[in-house]
Amino acid sequence: MTAAHSSPPPDSAPHDKWQLVQDLACQLSVELPVPGFRVRDLMRLQPQVVIDTHWPVGNDVPLRVNGELLAWCEFEVVENHLAVRLTELS
Repeated sequence: MTAAHSSPPPDSAPHDKWQLVQDLACQLSVELPVPGFRVRDLMRLQPQVVIDTHWPVGNDVPLRVNGELLAWCEFEVVENHLAVRLTELS
């Protein structure tokens, strides 16, 4: 008795393999490190408070998918929305 294999034919395009997972939800995050931030700082947060990130202006920030580094990006304003522009894929 032999098991049937369900692998795609060798000539199938690589993007076809992604068809099964395209609709899965994932968590996308842009992270800015805030050195020295403590629970007491968290408890003092209020609307309109500005948090100093010590992140140099112009440096790209990490973009993660489900916690895994996917790319680097920069912030950009598009109409009235804050957006990120991908600058480098990891």
